[in-house]
Amino acid sequence: MTSHERGPTPSAEPSGLLAGLRTRPSQVWGAVRLVPLVRPEPVQDLRLHPRLHNGPGVVDLGRKGTYFSYIPHSFVAEWTGDGSPAAAYGTQLTGSQPEREAVEAVRLHFHRRMARQEAKHRLRFLPLHLALEGYLSLHFGGPSIAWEEWSRQALRQGLSPRVEAAFLGTEVPGLADALSVFEIHPGQCGVLVCLADALAAAFVVPHPEDYRTLHPTLVQDLYGDLVHHYATLMPPVPDFRARITDTGIRALAELRAAVAQQTAQWADFHDTTMAARLLEQESTWQRVRRMGRFTLSRFLPEFRPKQDNHIGEAISDEQGQVLYLKTFRLSESQVRRGYLLSRLAAHDWHLADTAAELGVEKAQLCQRLEAAGFGHLLRQSARGR
Repeated sequence: MTSHERGPTPSAEPSGLLAGLRTRPSQVWGAVRLVPLVRPEPVQDLRLHPRLHNGPGVVDLGRKGTYFSYIPHSFVAEWTGDGSPAAAYGTQLTGSQPEREAVEAVRLHFHRRMARQEAKHRLRFLPLHLALEGYLSLHFGGPSIAWEEWSRQALRQGLSPRVEAAFLGTEVPGLADALSVFEIHPGQCGVLVCLADALAAAFVVPHPEDYRTLHPTLVQDLYGDLVHHYATLMPPVPDFRARITDTGIRALAELRAAVAQQTAQWADFHDTTMAARLLEQESTWQRVRRMGRFTLSRFLPEFRPKQDNHIGEAISDEQGQVLYLKTFRLSESQVRRGYLLSRLAAHDWHLADTAAELGVEKAQLCQRLEAAGFGHLLRQSARGR
């Protein structure tokens, strides 16, 4: 739950979400496919470290509202102002509370802001929740004009409370096993998490040592119900194996060329099949915080019905290269809610004008709003039409 946020300052879109990263052969466990992302040159002056919370959390957004969720950890970004290597700081992933601790003893953690400056070159932020709160605050203020169709609650409170559901990574079948047994490649700085060969999440960090530390946190992340559905009901995905026939191989140079061709096919398979929808997605970016030469931002999609839609957050440098990335794939119902809110806002919440753009009658639009969970925003007279 959150209240309306007027939105951070818009910033230029980074040059490419996965620019500068190379894919390595994927590893398959049932319906789970993990695609390693390797950075040829690690980023030395920006480092990320986890801070363990492991429990439900409340984020005070000030006058903008309150956000409630399960928040297992926060990330601490540490950077230098002169380009020199940043030192490791405060990693607290190990030594967590005992598994036998009673549920009643789990503490409620309170946080101030999604991203908070702790020192001159240190920022604490809540990974993924930064992006999710951006989605929840979408047009949260409700109707901008008091049209007669809107209820008093809609005009007074907007969409408060706004609630969305997600699955913890431990509830996604096969994900925990895959993350625990798969190899971490030398130089690996990220991963594409795919379920039934549909991209569920992308995760990128600046440095290989950061990835090794943060790799276990993937199972504590939140995943949409569509991702859970794919992992539960879809059959195992095929492995992509290299095959080099000895036909035509007469010299070592020809063997090297064949290996290079297989490597290129690996990359093409992963880039065009796994990440294409994310890379092609048109997004709206919002700047959250400046961090020296870096910028922390979050993005929302255009909410295209019946297509892949991802929200996310990123840290980019002054050249626009993304050094940190975490994404969340929206479910079909979440896309529909975002789409309806965007179209309503584009027409100043005028039902007839919005219905005309969508090519439906106003009564049909009211039915769509009710089916999307926004029926309480309408007056009873409008709901009955």
